Parts: sequence; C-alpha cells; structure tokens
Amino acid sequence: AAGSANAFNMYFDRDIDRVMNRTKQRPLVTGDLTDRQALVFAALLGAGSVGWLAATVNALSAVLALAAILLYVVFYTLLLKRRTSQNIVWGGVAGCMPVLIGWAAVTGSLTWAPVILFLVVFFWTPPHYWPLSMRFKQDYARAGVPMLPVVADDVPVARQIIGYAVATVATTLALIPVAGMGWLYTLSALAAGAWFLTTTVQLYRRALHPERGKLAAMKVFHGSITYLAVVFVAVAVDPFLPF
Repeated sequence: AAGSANAFNMYFDRDIDRVMNRTKQRPLVTGDLTDRQALVFAALLGAGSVGWLAATVNALSAVLALAAILLYVVFYTLLLKRRTSQNIVWGGVAGCMPVLIGWAAVTGSLTWAPVILFLVVFFWTPPHYWPLSMRFKQDYARAGVPMLPVVADDVPVARQIIGYAVATVATTLALIPVAGMGWLYTLSALAAGAWFLTTTVQLYRRALHPERGKLAAMKVFHGSITYLAVVFVAVAVDPFLPF
C-alpha cells in the first residue's frame, strides 16, 4: 500500500521532480518508466494490497490501508503540497497510518495505544522533514513548493522544530501509563528523547548564529530516523521482558 502511494506520488509530481536535484533521478524523470507504466504499477499495488488485507486479514486493516493511500495521494500530493507551508504537518497523517493498520491487522480493532503511536509519528514528522527541507530549500523554491523553510527564515523554522520535538517526546511518555510499558521502554524513550531534543536545540543555535558554521540540518534529519527507530524497537521488545 505504501508503495502504491509512493508510485502515485511520483506520477503526479513528475513535473516538479524534473527541476529538483534531489528527485531528478526518479524513474519517470529519467524515462526508465513511462507515465502509463507508473499508473498501472501504482494501481495494481494499491488494489492488490487492499484486496489482500481484506481477503486474508480483516476488513478494518483493508479500509485503513485504502484511507492511507488516499490521504497521501489526494490529501497531501494533490491538495496540500503545492498550496500551503503546513503541507507535511497535515499531509503527514498518511505516514502515521501504518501503526493503526498493523494494530487493526492483529487485533481487529483500535484502542488508545495505537492512537498514541499514531500521534507520536504525527508530531515527529515536522522535525523529521523540515530539516530535510532546510537542506534542499533551493530545490523546493525552484519547483514552487512552499515548504515552511522556503517561505520562512531558519530561526522560526528551527523554533517550530523544537516545539514539535517536545510534543513528540511527551507523547512517547504518554504511552507508558496507557499501555503499561515497562522500564526498558521508559528508559529508552527518556534517553532517546533527550538526545533528539538536544539535536534540535543545536539546530536552533546554529540558525541563530550562522556565522559559526553550517546549519547541519541533515544531522537532525538522520537523527530523527534513529530516534524513532529506537522508540519503536523499545515498544516491540518491552512487553516480552519478564519484569
């Protein structure tokens, strides 16, 4: 389902992908695939994934997977991406859906625990993606995509990154009482959260004092991936501990 959404995204964004250095090697830009091939591939992946979930798992997971595809392709790519600097904030909802899909696939229902995990990814998305947009702001500006770092200065962007990072860490801690998480998750969430917040503060300080060196936004981007991986590994391992 994620592959389907991504393929549809590349089809609809093929015009701006041609003018961005970060995306100019994508297959529709290079001509490795035709537009028709991409559409067929995307449609088959989407129909196949949703159909497979409906036939072999349960209806709820299939509906959520279909919703995720539509959120990414229609809500984010077609409606938000080229119109508002808040595109990845609300469009990022699609990226939060896998935790709901996975929970529904296993349990056949939804509870507060997956909703909190959904919110973790929701709040994490801006401090993950905005540093990337800061690094490639000229690309986005050339393509006419109003990512926040394109339309705002580095300092207010970095300030918002810190705010969303704080919300992310706070939400990971909310999972402790709601899901009865143990000491491994608690310590991991606290330690990884402190480290993640430190990287965002460092980005803010560099934005305040550009004369001291490069912004190093990609350090926060890559660090955000490591942070989320640590948190979710802890989510997976913690329930299996005997104490």
